[in-house]
Amino acid sequence: MTTTTSLDLLQGTLDLLVLKALSWGSSHGYEVATWIGERSDLAFLVEEGALYPALHRLERRGCVESEWGLSENNRKAKYYQLTARGRAQLRAEVSLWERYVSAVGKVLRTAER
Repeated sequence: MTTTTSLDLLQGTLDLLVLKALSWGSSHGYEVATWIGERSDLAFLVEEGALYPALHRLERRGCVESEWGLSENNRKAKYYQLTARGRAQLRAEVSLWERYVSAVGKVLRTAER
């Protein structure tokens, strides 16, 4: 049996978490990953290999936009921010996710025979 320190994200969940992180304001990729890790008590450790494709995918869909700037340590970094479409997508996905969690919870609370 193997033990992991972080949970694997369900497909599609990372985009939702990235949108939520960016709802707090413009951030570069490292800040987004750190925000998700901290808010999940390190249950979700987002790797660069998953994060940047998600950010680029959300940018292609018009949910986020980016611009270059300087990070807190004066390094060039790409900053991402939500667009109006991204905020609407976040609201829709949160609603869907809450329905999903509720339905799974109902199934799991069903008494065994």
